[in-house]
Parts: sequence; C-alpha cells; structure tokens
Amino acid sequence: MKKYILMMTMMLCWPLMMSAQAVIEEDEEFEDEEVVVDEDEDDEVIDEEDELTVTDQEGNEEVIDFPEAMTYDLDSLMNLYMAKTYLDLDADCQTTAENPTFSREEYIERLRRMPTVMEMAYNDVVQQFIDRYSGRLRHSVSMMLGASNFYMPIFEEALEAYGVPLELRYLPIIESALNPKAVSRVGATGLWQFMLTTGRQYGLEVNSLVDERRDPTKASYAAARYLRDLYRVFGDWNLVIAAYNCGPGNVDKAIHRAQAARRDSAANVKDYWHIYPYLPRETRGYVPAFIAANYIMTYYSLHNICPLRTRLPQKTDTIVVNQDLHLAQVAGVLGTDIDMLRSLNPQYRRDIVPGHAKPSALKLPLSDVSRFIDNQDSIFAFNAAELLTKRSEVAINDNAPTFTSKRKTTTRRGRTARRGRSTASRSRGVTVRRGDTLSAIARRNGTTVAKLRKLNGIRGNNIQAGKKIRVK
Repeated sequence: MKKYILMMTMMLCWPLMMSAQAVIEEDEEFEDEEVVVDEDEDDEVIDEEDELTVTDQEGNEEVIDFPEAMTYDLDSLMNLYMAKTYLDLDADCQTTAENPTFSREEYIERLRRMPTVMEMAYNDVVQQFIDRYSGRLRHSVSMMLGASNFYMPIFEEALEAYGVPLELRYLPIIESALNPKAVSRVGATGLWQFMLTTGRQYGLEVNSLVDERRDPTKASYAAARYLRDLYRVFGDWNLVIAAYNCGPGNVDKAIHRAQAARRDSAANVKDYWHIYPYLPRETRGYVPAFIAANYIMTYYSLHNICPLRTRLPQKTDTIVVNQDLHLAQVAGVLGTDIDMLRSLNPQYRRDIVPGHAKPSALKLPLSDVSRFIDNQDSIFAFNAAELLTKRSEVAINDNAPTFTSKRKTTTRRGRTARRGRSTASRSRGVTVRRGDTLSAIARRNGTTVAKLRKLNGIRGNNIQAGKKIRVK
C-alpha cells in the first residue's frame, strides 16, 4: 500500500492541574512572551516548513509555530498495528491532488453551519491552517478519517459523560495522531497528551510498569473531566483549549496583560482573539488549527479527500489477572500476535501485567478469552523464569568466607576499640579484698594506679573492701 502521511498533529504542554478556584503558574516549556501582531485583514501569511510568518503591509512580522507533530517523521506512524492491520485504500474513492479553491464567504458560511457549541470563527490564520490540511496534508486527512473510527466512540462517550462539547473529540487527533503511545518532547504522553503530574492528579496510574495515560478509555475520561474543570475557571471553550495547550497560568497572565493594555477597563478581554498577542507562539496557532481540523473533518469531500477504508477490529473482552503476567506468555501459549496484544493493552510499558501488585485488566480478542481461562496455568508457567526475572526471595551464599576488619576506630572519649567487639568485652570489674591497695589491684590486673583512679573516679588511695571497681 502506498504510504500516506498521517494527519497534522499538535503535541501539547500539559500544565499542572489547578482547582476550580485558582489558576496555577504556566508550564516551563513556554516562554514569557509579549509579541504583538497587527490583526489587519490584509496580512500576508508565508507558509514555511515549521512556522507561519504573518507580515503586515508595513513589514512587521509575527511568527506562529506549527504544532510539534507537523515536523515528525510520520512514516513510523503508518506502522502502528491498528493502521497497518485495519486501514486500506478504498477502491471506489481515491484522494486526488486536485484541491478546489473557494471564496472567503464560502469558508465563513461553512464554519457557521457546523453544529457546534464552540465558536468556529474565521480569519486569515484559520484559513492558512485549512489550506495546510486540504493541501500538503490532504493524505494525512485521508488517513485520519479512517483511523478515527477506532477511537471516536470512546472519546464521545467520555465527553458526553462530563457535559463537554463533542467537537473536542478532535483534540487527540491534533495532539497525538491517534497514537496511544505518543510522547512529546516534554514528556506528555498518550492520546490526550497528559503530563505526568496532571495525569496522576486525575487518577491515572503511572509507574515503571504501567502508564494509564496510554489507556484510551481511562485517559479519555480523565481528559473530559480536566476540560470541564478548565471551563469552570475560564467560562469560554476557546480559552479552555488554549489553557489545555500552554497551561492555565499563561492564559490567565495573557488576560491580565490584555486588560492592562485596554484603556476601557470595563471591556471584556476574556476572549481568545483579544488575548491572542499575549499568548505563547504555539498557542497562537493552536485554536486556529483546532478550528481547521473541525472544518476539514466535516467538509473533506468538498476538497476531493477520500477516507481510508476501515475494517473494524475484532471484538474484545477484558479479564482480570491476579499475578504477574508477560504478554509474551499469552502470545506463546495462545498463538496470538504479540503486536495485537500490545495494541489492545498500550498501558503496559514493558509488556508486563503487574497482577501481583493488584488485580489488573488484560484486554483480549473475544475468541481468546475462553482459551485463556482454560489454559491459564500453562500461560502463567510458560517461560516464566526467562520473562519474569524479578525475584521475590534470594538465598545468601554461605560458602564464602566471612572477613572481619581489624581496623581500629576511635571512641568519643579517645579510647580505641576493635570493630565487632561488644562493650561488655571491653570493660571488667573486680571486688576489693580486705587489705587490698590500688597498687596491688593494678599489679594483679596488668594496669596502673593512675588508670584505676581515672576509671573509678578515685581521689587518693582509699578503697573499701567488698566494693567493686573497674579495672578495664
């Protein structure tokens, strides 16, 4: 099959989560910028490889970063299991190189007709992203239209559960190219590109073996809840997805800067297009790209783009395991493709299901569930010593000689003692006999009168018969 380039994506920089009452500081990835752009409608946009440069009639320029994923080597995404297994060219409809042109008024009307809660406004920057989708990335759109069948039902159920607009189902497309294992340059992971701290705050488990940011279902519900919380703070969906990209702290700061720049203090600046000049460069392109993605997903046929044909994957079911299991054990006994198991269970980072730590879910093709249950003893035993190498108990080698150090250590009082000898073995006392003197006791015990006095706090030579004194 001819390789197509996957759709234009955006990798986000997830902020640390804030409560509905407060906004946190911005993520460190974005610089504190104050580049102002003239919003003249006659601006000319120059399409470069990694950025858009907006130049007005006076020669002033503003650079808008394309999303990180637009510069990826996307051939590797074509080798994802779901893409190479379930997507094919449609013999009845093939995407052509011809991209019709339309008037400005036609684009405005189409965006206006879209059944969305979110505002889908038109301007020159939005047009440039529409042109990129319908032009250079038209084969990406073809791929994306086919691949969206895998995940859109999950996204829509999660968004609906939290009362979030369904048009936000296209965020994972521009964030991760629908790759549940995608990792951005700053560590954002999964379909929804959660940062580590934010993911954990929304209940996603992340450790050395498990990363639930890669779990399509759990991550989708966490993202829907996060988007709902952002809306409770900003009250505007375009500001919400701007905060989703650069962090709520950056958006809050941009609002305050825009307010300070307005002479009319009563003017409402809680609007994405009003605070646009005060946002980080990538975020200035984020909302326009999102609007363009909604447009091209709706009107792709008008641009002679055909979706790839999708063959729906096998039906699956989930079983719970209570001991550690390697995916290679399942593949070895059941003869299941291990790449398929990885695709169904992307949250397991090292192919190990840590059932011993807690009951863990394993998703299997429906036809393999009963086979797993019937053969689970054989599965858990298959190559366990080679695949599950972490030991729970180890024996100490008793055959090796034990060496004792003879090095002396100095005590607090300046006395020296051999390491390993107890306090009891270093001190000894004797009972004073009738007629004993300090000199006699010192001679019998190999010490001196001065040492006896020091050990026992004796002044002079008087000692009492029957009492014990220390001699060592």
